[in-house]
Amino acid sequence: MGVNLTPIIVKRVVSLEALRGKTLAVDANNCLHQFLALIRMPDGRPLTDPEGRVTSHLVGLAFRTTRLLADYQIRTVFVFDGKPPMLKGLEVERRREQRRRAEEEWRAALRAGDYAAAFSKAVMTGRLTREMVEDAKHLLDLLGIPWVQAPSEGEAQAAYMARRGDVWASNSRDYDSLLFGAPRLVRYVTISGTEFLPSKGVARRLEPEVIELDSLLRHHGITRRQLVDLAILIGTDFNEGVRGVGPKTALSLVKRYGCLEEMPGEVREKLPQDLDAIRRIFLEPEVTEEYEVRWGTFREAELYEFLCGERGFSRDRVRVVVERMRRFYAQRSLRHWLREGG
Repeated sequence: MGVNLTPIIVKRVVSLEALRGKTLAVDANNCLHQFLALIRMPDGRPLTDPEGRVTSHLVGLAFRTTRLLADYQIRTVFVFDGKPPMLKGLEVERRREQRRRAEEEWRAALRAGDYAAAFSKAVMTGRLTREMVEDAKHLLDLLGIPWVQAPSEGEAQAAYMARRGDVWASNSRDYDSLLFGAPRLVRYVTISGTEFLPSKGVARRLEPEVIELDSLLRHHGITRRQLVDLAILIGTDFNEGVRGVGPKTALSLVKRYGCLEEMPGEVREKLPQDLDAIRRIFLEPEVTEEYEVRWGTFREAELYEFLCGERGFSRDRVRVVVERMRRFYAQRSLRHWLREGG
């Protein structure tokens, strides 16, 4: 879920065209969860193959990614989560409970014949299994799109890759990449330009946002370490935060007192005991240098076999993906030829 920095964020709203030719390290698990949430039948059931295996995540990955590549030359490197930090246990359990309640409410809405309510609850029930993740990696391999396995938090690895200059920016809907030190975060790289809000039952317009870490810190006159302290006050995936303290109040406290240890007693007594451990998750995250951002080979015949033969996709739909990838690789070859002097 990440930390809520929206009220204090400094951003630039851009178009997809403005991102043309950029390479983004995508928070893969976050992305797949979005596909599982929103690509569903009208009654809220996920898309499945003839054997009942969920395919919503594959539909989103295949069609959205190839559209970004072919139409905008936005190159994506997917970064998958590894083992979560121990302190994330409570957040993982909270999400499980949230899904369980949403499933009960979804079934109740179905029994009542209220499909609008059913869909609004169903979007919160998606479970990303290990098998789904492996299917996603296999699909990326067939498309020739690079992916990286993070040792722990995917956003930490994406931020590290951005700091090294291997990608232009980290791409996630969460703000945690900034806490992990990503110099640049891009949010809402979407084709549809809308997002469904299940709590309100409505969709809202979305446009890509670019957030520069240095600009954010300079604007508020704080350091990255202070940004992490601010996040701890609000609440992160690794601690609950201080009740009643939102982003603006947290910013005011950090600017006035400098760090969590210097806060008033009534604030300090509500802070988690393992402050340094939480800080280290963000400031000294577990990442790997053993990765490559290298494009593979588009394996067209194997793509048809996987999506059509194994997962029940129609050949006509998969042909759209194939044509996009052919166009992307043709454009890529032309650029390489021109760089080499033609």
